[in-house]
Amino acid sequence: MAPTSTPQTPFGRVLTAMVTPFTAEGALDLDGAQRLATHLVDAGNDGLVVNGTTGESPTTSDAEKAQLVRAVVEAVGDRAHVVAGAGTNDTHHSVELARAAQQAGAHGLLVVTPYYNKPPQEGLRRHFTAVADATDLPVMIYDIPGRSGVQIETETMVRLADHPRIVANKDAKGDLDAASWAMARSGLAWYSGDDMLNLPLLSIGAAGFVSVVGHVVAPELRALLEAHRSGDVVKAAEIHRRLLPVYTGMFRTQGVMTTKAALALQGLPAGPLRLPLIELTEEQTEQLKRDLAAGGVQL
Repeated sequence: MAPTSTPQTPFGRVLTAMVTPFTAEGALDLDGAQRLATHLVDAGNDGLVVNGTTGESPTTSDAEKAQLVRAVVEAVGDRAHVVAGAGTNDTHHSVELARAAQQAGAHGLLVVTPYYNKPPQEGLRRHFTAVADATDLPVMIYDIPGRSGVQIETETMVRLADHPRIVANKDAKGDLDAASWAMARSGLAWYSGDDMLNLPLLSIGAAGFVSVVGHVVAPELRALLEAHRSGDVVKAAEIHRRLLPVYTGMFRTQGVMTTKAALALQGLPAGPLRLPLIELTEEQTEQLKRDLAAGGVQL
């Protein structure tokens, strides 16, 4: 059974978009995934997103996705919300992934804006609605126009919020103006999907984070969140500033690449990447070490 949630925090507050560990041969590493999930929850995450783009979902099979959900739910499903990525640019395929995620035990779904084909707003509305209609699971939509090529407009957010299972948005739009209006008008629970904007989005009403840097600084993200919630905005800002080198360092190049390198440096399960993603160069790894150290991360 999923941990307790509220309408304001349907998926918890501090979630990490988890990488998918692979073996040295490139196969799915389910034991590593369970160990990594346990580590992340122990570190302060009360939710995990699996099979998102940080989990290399474009290069994992549907069968692997279902196996991963089952493994992570088995490991931490009684302590953390397990949210399964089910978004593609094919509505039928997304519906199939959503149903498979529910069967595998996921507590919720993350559904990204269909990418590359750039549908109109009515196409987006129908896509998200079709996926939400396919299961009984709560849905977090994911607005990331930098990758999808099209934004979810505020009016579309408002209409989607009428669906009883569309309850949240992961915001990687980088537009605080749009976020403010969409939060105010839709009533959706809001999650920062851009680590550099974690604190700014909290300040305008976000419930929490779906983070990449949560792989390495989950306790600090939890402290930032709790400081802000308690009204100690000075402390929250101090934590934000201390984390700036981590925020910057983890995104100097592609985020999955740096995250797997950071986990390897800490002796945690990660493994290789699947093409077209590649390992960091030696120079990039040394820069990552400096960035993480500057942000207080122990390696």
